[in-house]
Amino acid sequence: MLYLIGLGLGDAKDITVKGLEVVRRCSRVYLEAYTSVLTVGKEVLEEFYGRKLILADREEVEQEADNILKDADISDVAFLVVGDPFGATTHSDLILRATKLGISYRVIHNASIMNAVGCCGLQLYKFGETVSIVFWTDTWRPESFFDKVKKNRQNGMHTLCLLGKGLGVSSESRYGGVVLFS
Repeated sequence: MLYLIGLGLGDAKDITVKGLEVVRRCSRVYLEAYTSVLTVGKEVLEEFYGRKLILADREEVEQEADNILKDADISDVAFLVVGDPFGATTHSDLILRATKLGISYRVIHNASIMNAVGCCGLQLYKFGETVSIVFWTDTWRPESFFDKVKKNRQNGMHTLCLLGKGLGVSSESRYGGVVLFS
């Protein structure tokens, strides 16, 4: 079985009890390492979970998902995600691939920025479409987020902007971040 397990937003101890029990019994445990960054390192997670973790970068998850799904029909495999597993479309794609291969799956949810943003005092029901603002390269400069922010403002809605790695408010460029437009 394939387990997609949300890790929450803080540190190693934010995993649910149910999620931790699954991690400890799986034959392989992958840590998704590109849509978001946890505030602690892989080694801290490994120590707390009592398990070695396999880092899964964008290429592995999107192009080589068969490696993650290998033998998940006969053994338990965990795929750990910062926040909630359905915070990125890539994770939904992994479920679709598993289903196509006849592999059962289970999702263990956790807190994500999509609901934690309520702590800023803005009402969740007043948010319009969430947008991703990615790190531009010399050859790729998507601007589609701008029209969505503009539309939300015209409709009197807040916008949650998810910043890609390299655009965060931290002094370390590896972190992404969040910006709100109201």
